[in-house]
Amino acid sequence: MQQAIQNTRALEATQNVESLDFTYIFEAYYKRVYNYNYYRTHNQDVSEDLTSQTFEKVFTRLQTYTADKGKFEVWLFTIVRNTMNDYYRSRKKYPWEPLEHVFETISKEKGPEHIILEMEQQTEILKAIKKLNERERNIIAYKYGGNLSNKEIGILMNLNEKHVSVILCRTLKKLKTRLEEENDESHKQKECR
Repeated sequence: MQQAIQNTRALEATQNVESLDFTYIFEAYYKRVYNYNYYRTHNQDVSEDLTSQTFEKVFTRLQTYTADKGKFEVWLFTIVRNTMNDYYRSRKKYPWEPLEHVFETISKEKGPEHIILEMEQQTEILKAIKKLNERERNIIAYKYGGNLSNKEIGILMNLNEKHVSVILCRTLKKLKTRLEEENDESHKQKECR
């Protein structure tokens, strides 16, 4: 992880991305691209496929990048976003996703009560995120999946940095409110039994 951070910083500092080895770029950004894809799909296999497709596109289009157009990271995440859009476009709509991905993230060391609680929490969070509009879901995914700054998100989405901050803050408050409402509702249902 430390090596990837150093690679990312070195990549940001260089003006000539074309001179870098593709392996260097791959190692510097793989985890962030994968996290963004996983955050949007909640499926390990699909995330791996989309990450591979993204880096295939980066490899074939690397010579088209020029530093005067902006940061390399923004160029890369534009490809990531377009690959994700292609994926959802090919599926026609946001279909129901199986909860198999939840089992992938649960540690075997935890007790059954903890596992069930964690699954319920993740399910509720995913439901709340899916109720957000496309712009809000993208901002959440870029911020927490892709680990992009508000400025970089703004460039990708044609928004200014402060607008991204406002949307992000409102979206997080909206998520918190929805989760609290769901929690209150489930407690009331349990009390009625």
